[in-house]
Amino acid sequence: MKRTVIKIDEELCNGCGNCVEGCHEGALQLINGKAVMISDLYCDGLGACIGECPVGAIELIEKDTEPYDEVKVMERISPKGEKVILAHLKHLRDHNEMDWFRQGVEWCRDNGVQIDLSKIAPVTVSGQGHAHNHAHAHGGGKSEGCGCPGAAERDFRAVKTAAPVTSGNFSGVSELQQWPVQLHLLNPAAGFLRNSDLLLASDCSAFAHGDFHGTFLKNKALAIACPKLDSNTQSYVEKLTVMIDESKINTLTVLKMEVPCCGGLLQMAKLARERASRNIPIKSMTMSLQGEILSEEWV
Repeated sequence: MKRTVIKIDEELCNGCGNCVEGCHEGALQLINGKAVMISDLYCDGLGACIGECPVGAIELIEKDTEPYDEVKVMERISPKGEKVILAHLKHLRDHNEMDWFRQGVEWCRDNGVQIDLSKIAPVTVSGQGHAHNHAHAHGGGKSEGCGCPGAAERDFRAVKTAAPVTSGNFSGVSELQQWPVQLHLLNPAAGFLRNSDLLLASDCSAFAHGDFHGTFLKNKALAIACPKLDSNTQSYVEKLTVMIDESKINTLTVLKMEVPCCGGLLQMAKLARERASRNIPIKSMTMSLQGEILSEEWV
């Protein structure tokens, strides 16, 4: 499967070891004076180590690799003691990766490893979201600790606007549940995708329809893409396949424009379903250039 992991530029790496200490999953070691990823299985792809590197030798990339394995991570880090385990669990919780968090806690319970979860300070949910929590969890105030701020995962489901947002002639509530939304940046195993109803929308659709949020986005996770302008759309098929099989999305709604090139969105969705081991419902919706729904059907 394709997923996000880190890549280390050995020429830039100065062997300081900061990233090794910043990786709570034990994925990094210093070998021959250089930081080395010892196994993709241990890398959660959240980028905690990036902000620890003083020379910019670490970046996030997408590559074909095995899925992240929380059990193997717990087996690796448990001998390091409670402090390391709690730092790892807090790291997962602050990133809203609650399935992995629960797996780690259950592993400790099943293997007789004593930890005191009360030592982990409560997560403060704020409008700054993921980047705020991540930076403070690692002792800093800069959002670059989680890599590119634009790709940092944020789960908005627990943060709902109390009153409609009013701006000019518009008054309404945002129904966006997560960030990022661009399919190229989405981690297909992100917590906010699990058991969700996914809206796969063309980049243009939100601009063509006056009430995109209320009509299409409410109670759905979102991925946007352009089959004509985006590169490597094959990776989109792979991501959607992972979302179906591993994140177990419930339904997939494809919202495309009436222009012929936009049909590629539906083709990607159907191909992903063919490759997946699960069969999920797909709804195809076609919108006119002025925002009128021309067709709507389950395919």
